[in-house]
Amino acid sequence: MRTVLAFGSFDILHPGHLLYLERARKLGDRLIVVVARDESIRMFKGKGPVFSQKDRVRMLNSLKIVDKAVLGNKLTKSSDRYRILKEYKPQVIVFGYDQKVNPESIKKWLKENRMSTRIVRIKSSVNPKFYKSSKLGKLLLD
Repeated sequence: MRTVLAFGSFDILHPGHLLYLERARKLGDRLIVVVARDESIRMFKGKGPVFSQKDRVRMLNSLKIVDKAVLGNKLTKSSDRYRILKEYKPQVIVFGYDQKVNPESIKKWLKENRMSTRIVRIKSSVNPKFYKSSKLGKLLLD
């Protein structure tokens, strides 16, 4: 079974997220979605999410294309971010077009841990000027 791990915050679920997940799903037999914890979002984006991590996991678990949605690791040290890869041993790791990740750092860790995993960045084909959680949040909350 080919496992795909897709990462994201998934705050204010929108068509851009669905497209990302649909494309990720096509890369394997099982799609596991790793949802960023509230504290990780605050750390990386400088503000908290609109919906709690519990609600975001619940929303993603309700989607037919998602086999399982789980919370990402608590980040107490830099090596924590990769623990989830050891747990699920994916054949494919997927990131969105706008996610700030260092593929070289991930490739290095995968090699050191003897994991043969492909890294894929999904491009956006919907209007990223509209379908972004941060922009939708401003529209909805203003």
